[in-house]
Amino acid sequence: MCGIVGYVGKKEAVPFLIERLNDLSYRGYDSAGIAVLNDGDIEVCKEPGKIKFLRETLSSAHLEGIIGIGHTRWATHGQPNKVNAHPHFDCTGRIGVVQNGIVENYLTLKNELIAAGHKFVSQTDTEIIPHLIEEYYDGDLLEATRKAVRRLEGAFALAILSADEERLVAVRYNAPLIVGVGGGENYVASDITALLKDTNKVYVLENGDIVSVENNHISISSFLNGEQPVGRRLTIVSWDAADVSKGKYDHYMLKEIHEQPRAIENTLEGRLTEDGEILLRTTELPGEVLRRTSDVHVVACGTAYHAGCYGKYLLERFLGIPVNVDIASEFRYRDPVVGPSSLVILVSQSGETADTIASLHAAKEKGATTLGIVNVRGSTIARDADAVLHTKAGPEIAVASTKAFTAQMTAFMLIALKMADERGVEIPFARDELVSDLRELPELVQTTLEETTPAVRELAKVIAKHEHCYFLGRNIDEPISREGALKLKEISYVHAEAYPAGELKHGTIALIDEGTPVVAVMTQAGVFDKMISNIQEVIARRARVSAVATKTDGLDEMASEVITIPDVGEVLSPVLAVIPLQLLAYYTALELGCDIDQPRNLAKSVTVE
Repeated sequence: MCGIVGYVGKKEAVPFLIERLNDLSYRGYDSAGIAVLNDGDIEVCKEPGKIKFLRETLSSAHLEGIIGIGHTRWATHGQPNKVNAHPHFDCTGRIGVVQNGIVENYLTLKNELIAAGHKFVSQTDTEIIPHLIEEYYDGDLLEATRKAVRRLEGAFALAILSADEERLVAVRYNAPLIVGVGGGENYVASDITALLKDTNKVYVLENGDIVSVENNHISISSFLNGEQPVGRRLTIVSWDAADVSKGKYDHYMLKEIHEQPRAIENTLEGRLTEDGEILLRTTELPGEVLRRTSDVHVVACGTAYHAGCYGKYLLERFLGIPVNVDIASEFRYRDPVVGPSSLVILVSQSGETADTIASLHAAKEKGATTLGIVNVRGSTIARDADAVLHTKAGPEIAVASTKAFTAQMTAFMLIALKMADERGVEIPFARDELVSDLRELPELVQTTLEETTPAVRELAKVIAKHEHCYFLGRNIDEPISREGALKLKEISYVHAEAYPAGELKHGTIALIDEGTPVVAVMTQAGVFDKMISNIQEVIARRARVSAVATKTDGLDEMASEVITIPDVGEVLSPVLAVIPLQLLAYYTALELGCDIDQPRNLAKSVTVE
């Protein structure tokens, strides 16, 4: 959600703050602002809209200072305007705060502070924080902040500046925050990608951490348990600045679509041997858990949820045990039936999705074993789950997830094969052939990218002329059709819905009229003829059908176009089928002139409920 940056060093802070806010803009935002400490005063500049408007204002404002904080806001409390933009200040204007998160008890605290004489100017929950710190401030920002945040309820990450002290204070509670270590300068940011141009050494803060950040000193303690320093391991990040640049591509999304062969290859690396053995360390998937698991629950949100639906098909087909897939925001509130013999798999690219984290903790309270499938090392899910399988997809910057999705699908294949091996189960497929195809999957993804792009670009011109588009699939193709619909609507704003093809007669077909675009995903031989019948049903209503399939077999006589993908077997073909759907969303949005990497109203990581 919101993005936070902070700088303490010897250079001018403003260029750093602006550039790093721009690096965090993929998280989604609707206003931006910075504040710097300058000779005993705090200078501030903030604007609604894009960071470019903040840059324009700063070009004439001439803010100076070597200590500062910055923020990109995704509005929750109060409209996205200049008054509600961060940073926010106390009554004196000498304590400034930026926040990612929500203070749930802000109204109670605000009424208390108003009664004490404090004046508020915004509609945000954040503004109560500097006023509360002001109440406790007696010359020590760290201690005043410690006392103030103990009274906050909710989820928050904070960076705080005082005009009277040459340091920053940062706080993490149920919202991500890291501290970067440099030479004679130190940094604060919402995530690792923002600091890759500056350092590869970071402290990943944990819940309750409160940090004093100076140019040559970092002190981490807890506001939850006393005031003694706490030890946090310095993490050396393997990503580099090139991983977060667009390179030769116009958009991060297109770059990340084309990075999928490497993302899948990296996810398989060291886990799939030449002789077909699946090697997962006990920290990735403990063997004793695999053998005693009676049921599996997959919990995720958005695109990760669709990867979980794919995983359900694999696990049930391979193992013959029940698998449930839940949207995290529902799982955490429905009192799910899980216990000590349950395996709960939490899927999240960032590892910081708030509802998924809450679901993890709920599952652990019931005694279940938890496994995280995440892309970001050191993230909350990676730390809190009993085991973690990192997807190794590299930084994903575009809001619309692509390479993380296919890496998650690959991870599920590894898990399903490993569990079958550990349990002595003979899978209903030729294992050697499946493993061979899995090893060739990166190359086949590359082939799919090259061979389907021209046809997809032409189809995108058609889709861009319509307000609605429908996606159909059966069996293991059904979650792929859902993912295709999600991609299209989230970046092109074309209304898109996906349905199991067998549901057409149960209401959906009423939405079909002349020219309506319908995209049919058809990689499953067992339901191919059924899908043909479903296509005929919508064609009879004069819909315009496009098919993504591994074979034509008469499809080219009824569909307007057939986008063929390599036939890699029924359980791996969906990985290839999603590639043209990702490209379709991208090129449709390009046709419509949309902001592809930062679609409206969306954030990359949903770190609050």
